[in-house]
Amino acid sequence: MMKPYMAQISANPIISELRDRIQHLEGPVVRPKAVLPFGVREIDERLPSGGLAYGAVHEFAGGGAGAIDGAAAALFAAGVAARTKGKVVWCLARPDLFAPALAQVGLHPDRVIYVEAVREEYVLESFEEALRFGGLGAVVAELVRLPMVASRRLQLAAESSGTIGLIVRRWRRPTEAGDFGHPTAAASRWRISVLPSEPLPVPGIGRARWLAELIRVKAGESADFVVGACDGQGRISISSDAADGSGQTRRSIYSG
Repeated sequence: MMKPYMAQISANPIISELRDRIQHLEGPVVRPKAVLPFGVREIDERLPSGGLAYGAVHEFAGGGAGAIDGAAAALFAAGVAARTKGKVVWCLARPDLFAPALAQVGLHPDRVIYVEAVREEYVLESFEEALRFGGLGAVVAELVRLPMVASRRLQLAAESSGTIGLIVRRWRRPTEAGDFGHPTAAASRWRISVLPSEPLPVPGIGRARWLAELIRVKAGESADFVVGACDGQGRISISSDAADGSGQTRRSIYSG
């Protein structure tokens, strides 16, 4: 049982105000660092602390301006979201996302909350609000442009809640792809390109394969990886086979 004098101190508004001032002077409470590993040694050892940082924003774009590479980038990001725990908010302005394709990489419909906005500015606003909310497994946004100022706001929002933010850069026309060359405050930036599928000992199409380029990561170095596409649990794997020009698996998560 709490002693009477302790209860009085706790209820004293002067003490409460003093505590608030001390916390303000000391700065915000530092959240423990946490990462989401890929579970692939060759990739995790190139990332600070061995994985993608929670409380941070990460970018994913297709290696080309076409829909095929763009779909691969979205599936790569969906695989990351699938390996988190909790609900996933997916913000978008174009209502053509193909949910069954997300389920194939482990992100099942019962986990996803879709936020459809009429303009990209509203996608940014919804993304930031969901990041600040906290308690979510991941928040995903499909964006064409990402100005530096906006990316800083999103990074701060992710830091405040500890949620991982995933941005899929999606182009409406090839000329917009050049925007990915502009710097942002994202903790990591990835470029995903479709490669010929893994060869099989018999005629047929093997597991889809991607070139995953880590083009920027804070406190780390860039690197390239040839990986097998996400499986039913969102996991990727390192592919040791060189592209041989065999049949290319073209998986799209966008309808139309």
